[in-house]
Amino acid sequence: MVIIMPLGPLLFFYTKASLDPGFKLSKKDKSHFYPVIIDLLPYLTAIFFIIGIVTGLIGHHHPHVGSFIDTYNVYSDIPRWISLTYYLVLSFRHVTAGKVKEGTSQLSYQFKWLKQCISVFMAFQVLWLFYLIPYVIPKYTDKLLQTVDWYPIYVPLAILIYWLGIKGYLVMKYPQVTLKSNPAKLPAAVLDQTILVLRKAMEKDSVYLNPDLNLAMLSKYTNIPAKTISAVINQHLNKSFNEFVNEYRVEAFKQKVRQPKMDSLTFAGIASECGFNSQATFQRTFKQVTGLSPSEFKNQVLQIN
Repeated sequence: MVIIMPLGPLLFFYTKASLDPGFKLSKKDKSHFYPVIIDLLPYLTAIFFIIGIVTGLIGHHHPHVGSFIDTYNVYSDIPRWISLTYYLVLSFRHVTAGKVKEGTSQLSYQFKWLKQCISVFMAFQVLWLFYLIPYVIPKYTDKLLQTVDWYPIYVPLAILIYWLGIKGYLVMKYPQVTLKSNPAKLPAAVLDQTILVLRKAMEKDSVYLNPDLNLAMLSKYTNIPAKTISAVINQHLNKSFNEFVNEYRVEAFKQKVRQPKMDSLTFAGIASECGFNSQATFQRTFKQVTGLSPSEFKNQVLQIN
């Protein structure tokens, strides 16, 4: 199953969603996935042909069907390449426009990740184009396949898939940096109420103990729009979302590490109980918040006691 047509729209909407936590697909957006029929047509043709043979509606000898599918698969790579390239350009423009709009001189980690992802796919598109040009010329198609087969595409594609898997995992583990923006000022009543609800969710309900907590989940929990939460945390508390949440986790760690019953637990174990899902993130965050490593902090506590 070679399904390529949805890849371009998926990358584009992933880019939009990464830069705007409140983004949701509309009915109009879903129309971008309709061209998947280009990928499905040869499979539908084969299915109908098999059904026709089984039911007796079609005779067994129809070589034109196989020839049609082979020829179709060659030339359908043209709209596939065009589609992916088109959406990569849209994604790149969206990232660039976002950078200019936010007016930041230094790209956030999320910007860097998106630019890397788009750049790698564009590099793959260049390789694919060099392969595609002779591939769609009838007199060169068979020669190309007999000489190098699909390895000039398969090998880079395999590398790309592994890179996406490893890099994507690391991006999920890295603290998300919320983009700075200059939205319209929130009414004082909305600002005060939002801060009150957020502090209740953190200090009383301890939602920060959920290691998977993100902006969308907090929005659902508090019934406050994600954009409002983001604006309040960024503009009025001068913090990113992760900084806001992790400060509560660090404070919880500081309280727990003082308790004698916690002596049997490692720092990683205590950090996990406080909502951290990564030892590296915990170590880095604790140092940023307190200026001390966890062991240095515990030594201070022991000296005071």
